[in-house]
Amino acid sequence: MADETDNHKKLKHLWQLQGAKEGLQLVKADLMVDGSFDDAIMGCDGVFHVASPVLGPKSNPKAEILDPAIKGTLNVLKSCKRSSSVKRVILTSSSAAVRVREDFDPNVPLDESSWSSVELCQRLQVEAEKAAWEFAKENAMDLVTVLPSFVIGPSLPQDLCSTRESEKFSWHGRMGYVHIDDAALCHILVYEEPSAQGRYLCSSVVLDNNDLVSLLGERYPSLPIPKRCGCVVFSCD
Repeated sequence: MADETDNHKKLKHLWQLQGAKEGLQLVKADLMVDGSFDDAIMGCDGVFHVASPVLGPKSNPKAEILDPAIKGTLNVLKSCKRSSSVKRVILTSSSAAVRVREDFDPNVPLDESSWSSVELCQRLQVEAEKAAWEFAKENAMDLVTVLPSFVIGPSLPQDLCSTRESEKFSWHGRMGYVHIDDAALCHILVYEEPSAQGRYLCSSVVLDNNDLVSLLGERYPSLPIPKRCGCVVFSCD
């Protein structure tokens, strides 16, 4: 009974979405189990794979983040292969799979053909996306990947936001941002557009710390935004 109650609380926000009672169907599955998604994917025209382990302070990044990301992605693609109805698969990757480079040259623009150095970001999604592309090519699968920058905006519900797992998060320098609604729309567009292929960067404005602090300070004057040593620090309380 306790598990049933916890599960109801976890899924409550999904059933509150507009049209959920008429068109939403939830299926239990496990990314780490091959074949777990077979029944859910059977009969579908398209599949959106947006789940991946969240980056964080892990004791064993390879075992707890990298391996599950690769295995989970391949398990979903294997289920897609077993379904004759699936026409296209959309995979959410990350702009981090493009912009972390050893040979960074500010005069050479990065685009969807760029790849991050695997050695520099073993904890990121480079290998998961590369594994997906290898599988898609070997099995003649129509795969399109979306690489969002730092996604901002509300989550459903708020306590699902990964950044809220820690009290504070910080960064230095410049960063690209995209609203979660735009990221979702990008996924839909590349699924519906027949000519879409390959990798698509999904980003909007690029801001440095000073620009970001100024923007947030003007829009939310009552919100305390500390700034120190060129590093922006936000509380997630």
